[in-house]
Amino acid sequence: MNATLRSHSIFPLCILFVFSVGITFAQSTTSSHKRIPADPAAVALNNTLAEAQAALDRKDYATAANDYQLYLEKKPDDAAVHFQLGYALTALQKLDDAKVQYQKAIELNPKMAEAYLNLGMAQLDSDPQAAIAPLQKATELLPNQARPKFALGAAYERAGDPPRAIELYQAAEKLDNKDVEIHLALARVLLNTGHPADAEREFRATLALQKDSIPGRLGLARSLAAQKKPEAAADALGAYLSEAPNDYNARIERASLLFDAGKLDESLAELDLAAKNKPDDLPTLKLRALIYLQKKQFSDAVPVLTKALALAPQDPDLSAELGHAYLEKKDYPIAVQQLIAAMKVNPRSLDVLNDLVLAEYLNKNYAAALSGLDVLAQHETLPVGSLFIRATCYDKLGQAQLALDAYQRFLQLNKDENSDMYFEAAARARTLARELKDKKR
Repeated sequence: MNATLRSHSIFPLCILFVFSVGITFAQSTTSSHKRIPADPAAVALNNTLAEAQAALDRKDYATAANDYQLYLEKKPDDAAVHFQLGYALTALQKLDDAKVQYQKAIELNPKMAEAYLNLGMAQLDSDPQAAIAPLQKATELLPNQARPKFALGAAYERAGDPPRAIELYQAAEKLDNKDVEIHLALARVLLNTGHPADAEREFRATLALQKDSIPGRLGLARSLAAQKKPEAAADALGAYLSEAPNDYNARIERASLLFDAGKLDESLAELDLAAKNKPDDLPTLKLRALIYLQKKQFSDAVPVLTKALALAPQDPDLSAELGHAYLEKKDYPIAVQQLIAAMKVNPRSLDVLNDLVLAEYLNKNYAAALSGLDVLAQHETLPVGSLFIRATCYDKLGQAQLALDAYQRFLQLNKDENSDMYFEAAARARTLARELKDKKR
């Protein structure tokens, strides 16, 4: 199972900073002597600003942006309005234009922390390395706020510096331990950098705050899987799938975890559920075949392996497994044919050669079985049972002396005198010894 989580866009618009610009209307004063008329231009300008703010409040960002631009044509040095315009443009996904406005606000007011923060977040997706500098400045100006540190951590994560990202996420978490997004981000980067136990703790903290968090459930499952806890991971993935039942990949992942946990029937049931949405692909066919092989359902395994082998004809495991399945089904001629093909794909596999020797022997191809035994003997110490097979092959081929020697050697090494092989070997050894003795007369 793949054990990583993707880094999604973690900064929804709602965390961009926005504040209401103080609108100063021209005040009229009265006197017992005379009335000073208001400046019509100033009143109109203030009305434009008020209308922009009202549009922003009702999330009519296009109108707000237009009104702010009209205002700035008259008052281009208002840092706060440049910031507000940047916010409206960000909401309209005009990020390049928004960045220009945030930069202008910073030029006019170098202490405007919110402008640094929004500028960095506007650059986060397109150029995370460039986002670092303004976000660093925002953390310096807002040292007691978690969000700037969180944003800076995201920039370092996306720029390829996970250790620095972890450090900043942890600092943000200390300032705000109730923020689900911070826990998720920290958990994700911990998991992706090979710290699954620490990631598990953060995913559990996420679920404690938001028990129905879908990424929290998925992340918890993968952190458990990375710790080689297949049963617990399968349970966590089950909880995730209750919220996301159409996630095909997660369902296959759960089937694999259940297989690793030894829950073969449950694994097979999960594969069947997945197959309702999408036909079995190669990895799924392989897993299904392994389940059937372990359950000793060899007749079920054969068509699955045949289908998989058609998709990957050079896969050494598939050809070997198919040959073994035919051998277990006692279809010896087909087993021999398939195992020979498997040897061509993987000529150094002793497991395949062992199966082939047995298939040749049971198919009464005694010379071929002997040849295979000779090759095996060059690479490994053969079990005692191979001496019985060798003796029987010599016997069937009419090579009496070699057969007798092999039977006698088998009887010397085999201590199970109650086995069928021992009984048969002893009987044949006596018969061969008598026949050879008679021939010498």
